[in-house]
Amino acid sequence: MAKVVKKIKLQIPAGKATPAPPIGTVLGPAGVNIGDFVSKFNEATRDRMGSIIPVDMTVYEDRTFTFVLKTSPTPRLILKAINQEKGSGKTPSKKVGTLTKAQVQAIAEEKMPDLNAGSLEAAMRLVEGTARSMGVEVN
Repeated sequence: MAKVVKKIKLQIPAGKATPAPPIGTVLGPAGVNIGDFVSKFNEATRDRMGSIIPVDMTVYEDRTFTFVLKTSPTPRLILKAINQEKGSGKTPSKKVGTLTKAQVQAIAEEKMPDLNAGSLEAAMRLVEGTARSMGVEVN
C-alpha cells in the first residue's frame, strides 16, 4: 500500500471545480493530476449543484489520490432554509430569519453522517446552536 504524503481539505462548489486557483494552487505543489481530480469531483457532485461541498483528500507518494465528499456546512444549509445570503453581523440584537423545528430536523438528518452526535436530538441541538450564533431564531 502506498504511503500517505499529504492530507488536503477543500470546500468547492458542486460540479464547478476548475484547475484555476484556489484548487490548482493547492493541488499543484502536492503533485496531484489536477485535471483528473477536477473531472472526478465534477462527475461525483453533479447531482448537488449549487451547494458547497467539503472534500477530504488523501495524496499518496506515487501521486495517486483518493477523496471523500462531505455534506454541505451547517451554516450554508441554514441560510438555504431561510433564503438568506448571510447571517447576522450583530447576533444577539439583530435576527435574520426563523427556522422551524421541522427544518432543524431536516438539516440534522442531512448532516448526521458528518456529525459526532450520538442521536438525532443531539444533532438537532448542534444545528440549533449554529443557527443561534448566526442570528437565526428557532421556533
